[in-house]
Amino acid sequence: MPPASALTTSARRPQTRSASTPTTRSSPASPGLADSTGARMLAEIGDDRSRFADARALKAYAGSAPVTRASGRSISVTYRRIKNDRLAAVGWLWAFIAATHCEPAKVHYRRRRDHGDRHSTALRHLFNRMLGQLYHCLQTGQNYDETKAFHPLSVSPTEPVAA
Repeated sequence: MPPASALTTSARRPQTRSASTPTTRSSPASPGLADSTGARMLAEIGDDRSRFADARALKAYAGSAPVTRASGRSISVTYRRIKNDRLAAVGWLWAFIAATHCEPAKVHYRRRRDHGDRHSTALRHLFNRMLGQLYHCLQTGQNYDETKAFHPLSVSPTEPVAA
């Protein structure tokens, strides 16, 4: 068994190595995206930023984008079954942690639940939104800004128009 000092040194090594990569310096500090989930997310997305043409392609790859099938008058909106399962699993965890600890994400999740979505659908919707934000931050090199990411809804009561 190696000495305790060797274990602590090797436990610290991935953090120092990941802190020196250019992706980590420009990656946002999104709510719920900690060291292990952030590293897994970036590892599954990959280093090639031109791999996905737009945020929709990344969302489809992760399985957060819904699948809409329409034929005639019938429309079916379901979840994506063919996806990167590891990215979908870390995204589920990311959305769950953000919905529990981040107030704007919690409000977004609650609004989807009040809209009639089930728990899994509301989490997938939150993951879809946060993945789009992450894609934007990685492409532009900007840091995560909560006010831009979850801008408050402008709710203004509409008055009936007099005839």
